[in-house]
Amino acid sequence: MENARLKVLVESHVPFIRGVIEPYADVVYADPADITPAALEGVDAMIVRTRTRCDQALLGESNVQLVLTATIGTDHIDKDWCASAGIGVYNAPGCNAPAVAQYVLSSIVSLMNRPVEQHTLGIVGVGHVGSIVERWARALDMKVLLCDPPRARREGSAAFVSLGEIARRCDIITFHTPLSSTGEDPTYHLAGREFFDSLRHSPIIINSARGPVVDTLALIAALDSGKVRRAVIDCWEGEPRISADLLSRAAIATPHIAGYSLQGKVRATQMCLDCLSAHFHLPAMKAAAPAGCPSLLIADTVKVRATGYDPIHDTRILKQSPDTFEAQRDHYNLRHEPGQSKID
Repeated sequence: MENARLKVLVESHVPFIRGVIEPYADVVYADPADITPAALEGVDAMIVRTRTRCDQALLGESNVQLVLTATIGTDHIDKDWCASAGIGVYNAPGCNAPAVAQYVLSSIVSLMNRPVEQHTLGIVGVGHVGSIVERWARALDMKVLLCDPPRARREGSAAFVSLGEIARRCDIITFHTPLSSTGEDPTYHLAGREFFDSLRHSPIIINSARGPVVDTLALIAALDSGKVRRAVIDCWEGEPRISADLLSRAAIATPHIAGYSLQGKVRATQMCLDCLSAHFHLPAMKAAAPAGCPSLLIADTVKVRATGYDPIHDTRILKQSPDTFEAQRDHYNLRHEPGQSKID
């Protein structure tokens, strides 16, 4: 394919990208609602976010070769169908992991009524995000237990515990799993009625993974019964129409913005640009990060306490105006991650 003939459709909310691809391809920017089969005429590649459902209904009559999503998650993409149609799919794993870890630690610190080192933190899912949460929590002298069955099978079980042990021993439990309904380790409603009934320390429950990892009705019942002391919810079932009952009960409630840091957004866009360049043999392209954007390297653990992020502020806004959930996400004032340094 000649580079001059390449056509790329970019979802309009993907940041730091305007003007970057234009020297090498024709670019069309479109709001998610306007990304229809008709809009894909002549399009070779797409760069989207989670609000664009990429499946046969959208792509079946198109010539799209490549779908790039500037997100960690791929729940919005029918990967099996895309594979059968010969469409490449790439996401941005780990792009916002430091920002989510920042959210989790900031939430814990804001809710604690005693020093954090007196608490036992259970991390369910120890991938990109969970690993940083672990590292930062240990730097704060917290006791940490890890639950990750796929990693335990690959690496041996010595460093990991079961979900049941997390339920028995932890007074803070944070979820960082992908969402799956099938396979050896399904995570849909992983935190359900049985899990909540097994809790022993009335913990704080944090969901900044995927909404359906936590059963909303079961969590509400656990909060009402005292099985769960407090809830921190960034990811919700049924977004953007979230549960008013859970919203009213959550100590921290935010509109799926845990990963919304400036650095995380730049990383996600850059990863998409790198994949686009590699697939179509284009010159290297650099995301249009703001002038003076701090380093994209992961923060030094010593600086986590001084994160400067207050999730209570975002909570007040969502509780006052839950009907603007989507607008709050789209117009969120991107925060900075903690002070930057090289990865250990």
